[in-house]
Formats: sequence, C-alpha cells, structure tokens
Amino acid sequence: MVASRRGSGSIVLPSGQTMAIHTRTHDEDELPHATKKTMADHLRKYESLFTLTPQRMRMIVEAFKDTLELGLQKPEQIVPMIPTFVFGWPSGHEVGDFLALDLGGTNLRVCLVTLQGEGKFEITQAKYRLTEEQKQDDGQKLFDFCAECLKTFVDTNLTDESGALSLKPGETLPLGFTFSYPCSQEKIDHGVLIRWTKGFGAGDTEGRDVAAMFRQSLETYKLPITLTALINDTTGTLIASHYVNPRTKIAVIFGTGCNAAYMEKMSNIDKIKNLGINDDAEMAINCEWGAFDSFQHEHLPRTKYDTIVDETSNKPGEQAFEKLISGRYLGEILRLVICELIDEGVLFLGQETYKLETPYVFETAFLSLMESDPTDELLMIIGIFTHFFAVETTLAERQFFKALAKLIGRRAARLSSCGIAAIVSKMGYLDEGCAVGADGSLYNKYPGFADRVHEGLQDIFGDKGKNIVTYHAEDGSGVGSAIIAAMTKIRKDAGLYAHV
Repeated sequence: MVASRRGSGSIVLPSGQTMAIHTRTHDEDELPHATKKTMADHLRKYESLFTLTPQRMRMIVEAFKDTLELGLQKPEQIVPMIPTFVFGWPSGHEVGDFLALDLGGTNLRVCLVTLQGEGKFEITQAKYRLTEEQKQDDGQKLFDFCAECLKTFVDTNLTDESGALSLKPGETLPLGFTFSYPCSQEKIDHGVLIRWTKGFGAGDTEGRDVAAMFRQSLETYKLPITLTALINDTTGTLIASHYVNPRTKIAVIFGTGCNAAYMEKMSNIDKIKNLGINDDAEMAINCEWGAFDSFQHEHLPRTKYDTIVDETSNKPGEQAFEKLISGRYLGEILRLVICELIDEGVLFLGQETYKLETPYVFETAFLSLMESDPTDELLMIIGIFTHFFAVETTLAERQFFKALAKLIGRRAARLSSCGIAAIVSKMGYLDEGCAVGADGSLYNKYPGFADRVHEGLQDIFGDKGKNIVTYHAEDGSGVGSAIIAAMTKIRKDAGLYAHV
C-alpha cells in the first residue's frame, strides 16, 4: 500500500506485519498547521467558485421560467409541473371538522382540524412512529397500519362517553391524505405512485393507485371516513398559508428536499386541456422543481464538489437544483472541500483524519452552528472538530471554515431566490408584491437563510424585490390537507368539475 497522503498511515512489511507511520517534521512539538495567509489565499479561490453574481442569477431565472412553461405544456418533462386538482384559493368560509393524515419520512401524523372560518382553526393531533420494516414491507400492510392508527385516533378523539361516534347515520368524515411522494394524478382522490423517495421501499406499490389501496384499508377497519383528497405537502402549505394570510401566492419548501407550489390559470396548462375545465378556472401546481437543470446541467453553476456529490448519489444526474440547495447536501459539499485541502497537505498535517473521510458525516447542522459561532476563539468550531472528528484546529483554520460555511449557505439561499423569482416573474407578481409561505429545516433553522433569500430577490429585481416577502408558512400537511378536503367536498357537493 502507498503511504497515505494524510501525513499518517500504515505500511505492510514483507513479513506481513503492519507498521504505522506518522509524518512529522524534526523536533516539532506543535502539529504543523496552515498559516493565516495560506488560509486567506484558499478562501479567495472558494469565494470565486461559490459566489453568484446578480447577472448570473438573472440568467438562471430566465432559464427557470422556460423550464416551468415547458412543464405546463407537455407531460413527462424534467420539471413535471404536476396539476393538483385543487381549484382556486380557499374562501375563508370553510368550516367544520376534517381529518388529515400525513405519511412522512419518519412519522405518521393524524390530525383533526376544526375550521372556524376567517383564517382560524383548531387542531388536535397524534404522531405514530414508523419502523424501518414498515417502510420496506408490503404496501398494503403500510396502509393497513395507517388505517389502524386512524382508528385509534378517532376512538380517542371523536367518541362520546358511551364510545359511540358523534356522527349522523350515513355521515362520514372527509379526510385529506398528505402523500408527499411523486404521483401522477388525473383526479384529486386518486394517485398512481411513480416511485418511493425518503427511504421508503414498500413493495407492490409503485405503479399502483395508492388512494385505492388506502380505501381498502379504511374498509378493512370499518372506518366512517371518506378519502376526499390526495395531496402533496407543498400544495397543502400553499393553501394553509393563503387561508391564514391571503396575500400568499407561492409556497416553498427548503429542507432536506426542496419544492414549490403556486396557483396557475387553466388557460396556461396546455397538457390537461382535454379535461374540459373552464379556461378561467385556476388550479394549484406542484412544481417538483428540485429537478431543474437535471441531466443536461446547462444553467446552474456547479463546482467540481457538486459534481462529486451528484455522481456518488443514489440518483446521478437527477435533482440537480436540489443537490445545490437542499439541507441533505450542504454539509457534504463542505466536507469535500476540506478533504481536498487535506489531500493537498494544507490542513491537519500529521493528524489522523479518517473520520472526515466518510461521505455525509459532516452534517448541514454543523454549517449552521459554525456560521453562528459568536465567540472570538470560535469555540463551537473547536468543539465540532475535536468531538466529532478528533482533529485540532488553529484560529486561522476555524475562521476559514466559518467563511466557507457562509459561502455554501449563502449560495444555497441565493439559488433558492432564483426559483421564487422565476414564479414571481412568470405570474407578474412583482409590481403588486406578494407573500411567500416558506417551510423546511433550512428556512426555519439555518441562521440568516431567509435574509439571504430576500437579498437575492433584490439583486435579481432591484428595489422592487422588496415587494416579495417570505414568512414562516402554516402547517401544510395537517391544516392545509384538511382545508383542501373541505374545499373539495364543497366543490363536489356543488357538482363543479365532479369528474376530477
């Protein structure tokens, strides 16, 4: 074996014994460290790699707009622009009890939402843990578990003293099912699963109508519940946020994944003209925009680190936009830069760095901690590197890591603002302004993310960019799902587009 480039390693001797080696300079008590000057030189290189100019951002916005248009015109495009069959905005007069079920990546959440009108609601909810076995087991069993949890919830929250359900004879409770996995829908209460994501692999489910499978489970448990709407969490976020704040025109998610939804005029959705829906009607569109610039990679400013993240991912070439901005990948981008500097002999000479060599070991949460470290000595960063990776750092190195985290976090926020700007520009919202309901761990927890998105919007649009304001969205997968169930029930009862 070749001696490691890391300043330490092992050599197998002809006798078969292994000899550990540590490369150290003569008579040096201190470990060799990069000086302040070398770190500053390196930082300049990364600044040019990770910085987005306003001009480049405007070019991305134009390409993004074209991609959104294409997805509306033709089916099966890279950014699929999925019609949700959620017609128009909530009126604010929706009232009554509605159930919501949210099948997330780690939990199953059941909510009882009482809509009180005028943007007010009450919510009662329970969470049920999903095991890894359930996520990989048979699909019908997974939906049976959902129905079983619903039964427990209904028995606990919707029965009187005698244990009887407080429903009139023949009455059922409408339910909105938040199923945030790629589905093709031809009507609001059906959905064929295209593929599982988020670590699910339940067999015998892809290519099938998950709504029909879930109805079968409801029947098995004899539940007086009608599955009224199958929705995506981003669509739910759009509707819930507008219900509470009617200035909301767009919803975005910036977390482990990224997505957006907005309300489109039917006259612009060429690919579903055959459904015979009035051109004046409006329908929410689930963009699934994480796929922007996938495969061709023509528009986004990818560095070699982004290319490595992409090529070593479970879906190379896909989800190009998501890989630059999602919380799942930012820590990995930073780790790849650090590993390159270790290889070049700039960082951690003479120290064991194997703990840094495992992909995805550097969490995005570390970036937000590093960026927000308020101490002069950057003690938080000392803690991260000694506790998790067993390496010592100098102040110059720590300042470099903090600056690098900032560059990667800022690029993610500025690219996110390009996506928002594309919808704003396409829909002509700039002059009148609008609110954008935003959710997800990056938006909610990463320090300064929202401010950088706003700064990016002003770099793209100039002063008018201040008219576009993001805020913490309402709960889309619970409250939003229930409101959509209410809107759909009202629409179907009125006989409006009852075929979808």
